[in-house]
Amino acid sequence: MNLKDKVFIVTGGSSGIGKATAALLIEKGAKVSITGRDKDKLERVANEVGALAIHADVSQQADIDKTIKETLDAFGNLDGLINNAGHGWSKLMHEVTWEDFEEIYRVNVFGAAMMGQAAAKVFMEQRSGNIVNIASTAALKGYAHGSVYSSSKFALRGLTQCWQQELRRDNIRVMLINPSEVTTAFNQPGRKERAAVENKLRSEEIAHAIIGALEMDDRGYIPELSVHATNPF
Repeated sequence: MNLKDKVFIVTGGSSGIGKATAALLIEKGAKVSITGRDKDKLERVANEVGALAIHADVSQQADIDKTIKETLDAFGNLDGLINNAGHGWSKLMHEVTWEDFEEIYRVNVFGAAMMGQAAAKVFMEQRSGNIVNIASTAALKGYAHGSVYSSSKFALRGLTQCWQQELRRDNIRVMLINPSEVTTAFNQPGRKERAAVENKLRSEEIAHAIIGALEMDDRGYIPELSVHATNPF
């Protein structure tokens, strides 16, 4: 896929992996909408990287519809969705509540699913498109304290596999990226960005993986790709 002049939505695009991916897509010549819940931060980042800011929360259906509409209104078409918005924390299994599952699943599963559906409707009409779901290596193996977050990413992995089977006949590529630990604001107090550490993954490594997968000729696709730090110890 030649990314020049292609149109993408990046959810959770105001920091971390979303911001790095939006910036690299734009560097490659793509046109990008980014979404986020913090309006001031979103607009600041959009101005910094050259993206269209859409103040939206993927856990709200009205905001999903708004994101698709405003992107189409601004750019005229849509070629790809980077389903990046995510939420989570660690908690002992005997301490988790019904509300914990609802809060995290509403973003990581329900929001990602309905955002994917909204984009897929556009892609099915034009018989082309790309969906990249950002999961985690926690989607491959559970861990202590990870009942809610890890299971939400297992669910996203399952959704990805279902969409792959449904959408290939419409020339729609659906890919899953599983980052290992990345030094981002994820799960940090006040969502403050963590400083880069020499032996840990940065958002840029995940952005490169996403772009590399997208740039493969459209006749092929990478169903799933995991990214680990070479020597995190």
